[in-house]
Amino acid sequence: MSLQSTDQIADLITRIRNAILVSKNEVNVPTSKLKVAVCEGLKKGGYIAEYNIEKAHPRDILHVLINEEGKNASINEITKVSKPGRRIYTSADDIPTIKSGRGIVLISTSKGVMSGQEAKKLRLGGEILVKVW
Repeated sequence: MSLQSTDQIADLITRIRNAILVSKNEVNVPTSKLKVAVCEGLKKGGYIAEYNIEKAHPRDILHVLINEEGKNASINEITKVSKPGRRIYTSADDIPTIKSGRGIVLISTSKGVMSGQEAKKLRLGGEILVKVW
């Protein structure tokens, strides 16, 4: 019997947050395309150092290396904005800025998952997935 989370992003975010709270810098989660896209956005924002997919049976594992305190941008707070029961959508003009531009939001657009700044440049709105600073 395999345990499967209904909200993949919330599972990833919770595991990252819990790892930070216990001073660990590595997290292993079952992989999915959406989790990989979120990790790519966090890596571009400088919040995680690296991620890779390890082949395993029966399901591949996503291995995430979190930035350590003091190196690049460390994660102070990471939260899921849009939830399965209440989706939060935004237009390109209304994309929120986090902590006066020191944080990022990840948005699921028609062109894939990207940061709020990228979405503004491309004039794309979408579902707000994650807020991190």
